[in-house]
Amino acid sequence: MDEGAQVVRSRTSGLFKPTGRFFAGLVAAALLMFTLPVGPCEAARIKDIANINGVRPNILIGYGLVVGLKSTGDKNSTIFTNQTLANMLEKMGVIIDPTATKVNNVAGVMVTAEMPPYAKAGNRLDVVVSSLGDATSLEGGVLMMTPLKGGDGRSYAVAQGSLLLGGFAVGGQGASVQKNHPTVGRIPNGAIVEQEIPSESFGDALKISLKRPDFTNARRVVDRINGLYRGIASAEDGGTIIVEIPQSMKSDPVKFLSVIESLDINPDNYAKIVVDEKTGTIVIGEDVRIATVAISHGNVSVQIKEDKRVSQPMPFSKGGQTVVTPDTQMNVQEEKGHFVYLEKGASIRELVDALNAVGLSARDVITILRTIKAAGALQAELEVI
Repeated sequence: MDEGAQVVRSRTSGLFKPTGRFFAGLVAAALLMFTLPVGPCEAARIKDIANINGVRPNILIGYGLVVGLKSTGDKNSTIFTNQTLANMLEKMGVIIDPTATKVNNVAGVMVTAEMPPYAKAGNRLDVVVSSLGDATSLEGGVLMMTPLKGGDGRSYAVAQGSLLLGGFAVGGQGASVQKNHPTVGRIPNGAIVEQEIPSESFGDALKISLKRPDFTNARRVVDRINGLYRGIASAEDGGTIIVEIPQSMKSDPVKFLSVIESLDINPDNYAKIVVDEKTGTIVIGEDVRIATVAISHGNVSVQIKEDKRVSQPMPFSKGGQTVVTPDTQMNVQEEKGHFVYLEKGASIRELVDALNAVGLSARDVITILRTIKAAGALQAELEVI
């Protein structure tokens, strides 16, 4: 710490932080989001809050080789890369000893892709290529033909093509420069679907699964569907809705599903507060309520200033020595506590107005929220990330 620097230690947070304009700016920025207008919950489509059972993507994975690297591939100690290279060349009629290969222009990689539902043979997929060994960069590499398999072990697509990287890595003996992550790349439309994944038939009924199970939302979805087609929907539990396909729509289930997933409801949300103490970010949900509570909060500020006094002999003196003595000045200030009174059932708007009126920092707000929760007056879930 430089001489003359001033620091402030907060009794509540126990952390050192700068004072002055920076602190005031932090307070204003952290509490700015609290003053945003809060309106009624907007409607959401069923397709945004739920999934149709059986309609989902499938994960594909494969192992392959990237060639054409400029001495940035796997080293000779990466045994599986040498063995894979030898096996590939053997299939092409070239017999070599895997232990005798010294090629650093090749890298062993894992290739992943996501196959959307109802993908047909000939459709193309984007793939992600990730280094598996000790390659330093995949820049300029080309992925050789790599089968992509599903969880059942069957091949559903084949990937091949030139890699696109969002970074690079260069260096010499004394220094190196790296931008982003050069050992992971993408190949847009780099895989071709060779085999379709069988899709489930809906039959006379289908299941709708809420992405976030909730009894209130399940009831609202049932009421919304039954309002359009009387008596066809029922809730199996808080996360699953059974929908019978009407007789008039069985010949065109795609149209029926399009109508159902486009229906909108007003979803109910959990009362929740999310706090990130590392960055001072606080997000408070609209439905948060506070019981009757009185809040008082004050800080102790300690200012420390370090100086050095130098005592030295006068010019042309016959004796003596230079002596440096420290000079520490301390100033302790304690702020008066500010009481804030909130009535039972206070809304988020009233809580925000009260905290803004006191002029608290983000860390002070976090401390107050934790204390209110510990007192049992916060009718919401407090999550600290």
